[in-house]
Amino acid sequence: MKTPSVALKGNAKSAVIDILNARLADAIDLALIVKQAHWNLKGPDFIAVHEMLDPMRTAIDTHVDIIAERVAQLDGIALGTSQVVAKASTLAAYPTDIRKVPDHLKALADRFATLANQVREDIDATDEAGDANAADILTAFSRELDKDLWFIKSHLE
Repeated sequence: MKTPSVALKGNAKSAVIDILNARLADAIDLALIVKQAHWNLKGPDFIAVHEMLDPMRTAIDTHVDIIAERVAQLDGIALGTSQVVAKASTLAAYPTDIRKVPDHLKALADRFATLANQVREDIDATDEAGDANAADILTAFSRELDKDLWFIKSHLE
């Protein structure tokens, strides 16, 4: 007996799963990047930025879980192992030799902006594929990324 599942037209389900898995890899990578910066900051603004990064990481982790669960809801496999993320992330490799707060903030801003811009494209793509729920999930993630990017950039001005 076949169990009921989420109904999307044509190849929409596989297209949305592919998009969500791609953003899942990027989001997991970004979460790790935020922690890398958090651990290695040095400079006069250390405590302010250090304490700003933990809630950002928590928020990213929440969106990671929601994205992965949507993949599962669509009968896909959420691909979130470190091996998959290392191969699939579209974010530039994070420098592991920086310490100064401004250097970390610039590196973080680049990666947050890259992901935020890609997520906005994916909102449209998942909506056009017929999955308003995935578009909504990505819209919420986009709002978080934009807010966090604003916080990061505000420390650089």
